[in-house]
This record gives sequence, C-alpha cells and structure tokens, in this order.
Amino acid sequence: MDSAIRIIDVKKTFDGNDFVLKGMNLDIPKGALTAIIGFSGTGKSVMLKHILGLFKPTSGKIEVLGTDIATLPPDELTKFRCHFGVLFQSAALFDDMTVLENVCFPLLEHRREIPYKKVIEIAEEKLRLVGLDKKHFQKLPNQISGGMQKRTGLARALALDPEILIYDEPTTGLDPILTEMVDNLILETHKHIKGTTSIMVSHDLYAAFRIADYVAMLDAGRVLLFGKPEDFYKSEIELVKRFVAKGMKHQ
Repeated sequence: MDSAIRIIDVKKTFDGNDFVLKGMNLDIPKGALTAIIGFSGTGKSVMLKHILGLFKPTSGKIEVLGTDIATLPPDELTKFRCHFGVLFQSAALFDDMTVLENVCFPLLEHRREIPYKKVIEIAEEKLRLVGLDKKHFQKLPNQISGGMQKRTGLARALALDPEILIYDEPTTGLDPILTEMVDNLILETHKHIKGTTSIMVSHDLYAAFRIADYVAMLDAGRVLLFGKPEDFYKSEIELVKRFVAKGMKHQ
C-alpha cells in the first residue's frame, strides 16, 4: 500500500530536554481516511504541525507525497502546502468576508492565473458539494449556523482540489446532532472525492471507529497502535482496551 505521509523516527523537543515526540513512526495510507486519536498531550497537534511543515523535527524525517518537507525553502513550502486542505477546529472563517468570498480566498491567493469568473464558479461548486444552499453564499459567517460554518470551512479546504485533507478536531464543542452531521460530511466528502487522503485528528472515539478506514492511537509521543478499527476491538493493550470501552459507550 502506498503511503501519502511517512513519519520516520521523528523526535521533537522545544527546550532541549523534554521530548513531545519520542521516535514516532507512522505510515498514513494514500487514498484512505485515517483517524488520529489519543489523550490530550500525547502529541496529536504537534504531529499535525510537523505534517503541515509548521514545525521541523529535532531528528527524524517526514515525507509528504514523497517530499521531505523539512528541506523545502519557505517559498517552496508555501507552494507545497497547496497539496493540503485543512478544516480547522473553529472553521476559522474570515469574519468580514461572505461565505462565497471565504471559499474564493485560496483560489485568489494561489491560482492567480484563473479568471475571476472561473474562481466564482469553482467556489460555488465547492459550496454545493458540501451541501450549502445558494441563498447563504452572500451571508457573513456570523449570519449562518455553526453547521453551515463547518460546511463553508470544508468548501474552502476543498477549493484547491488538495490531495490531502486534514480535519483538526472537527467536532470539538459541538452538540451530538451537529457532531454526527460533521462526521457524515467528512465521510461523504471522502467517498465523493476519489483518491483523496483524509486525516482526522479527533477525541471522538465513536466517530473514529465508525467512519475511519484506519486508526492511529498516540501515547506519550509515540504510536501505540495503528490498524483498522477492528484491530482495536481485538487489542490486548490495556490503554487501547480502556479507550475502546469508552468509545463503545456512545454506540
């Protein structure tokens, strides 16, 4: 199986003493939906920032689509990040831009050769793809619901047709109904866009086991277990068993 991302013996310390990542190894399969789970403080966010090139490893290597991103100069790294689409925890929309303008933004920034009329067409197509009605396109973020904001954030993440989609704690702070809507949106988007590699960093175990093809559980800066959801149900690792038991309560 081809890997979209390879994390090879990555260690990270910010102060030279305490290591947040302690020799992490993980291959994220290309074209699959992989969930990253683990308690707070296990290294999920730090790992994600390494994948996006926001942090450089203290030692080890991270290859994204075959490229060692730590070696890229800043201008090339900026271009390379067009391979990613990111749905942030809070949707992170621009408050003073309409829904449509938010989705147009990455296209205007990184695809300046595309005529403006075509940019509008692409943005409208992405908004329709995530199930947002046209009557909301000219509204500001504070004029739409939390669920619509998530849809808009996802449409913006899809604007550049990225090869890798990253969902950073997409359901944190949401009520159960909205959480299920976002989970289903992630799953439908992954199924609809063939070949896209999706990575969901989540504390929601039920969602991870329900929608992911693969799950990686982090503990103390390392990967404790990587496999299909059923591998977690069979695991004899005590911490994994506790996690699964907690996740099962929601079913």
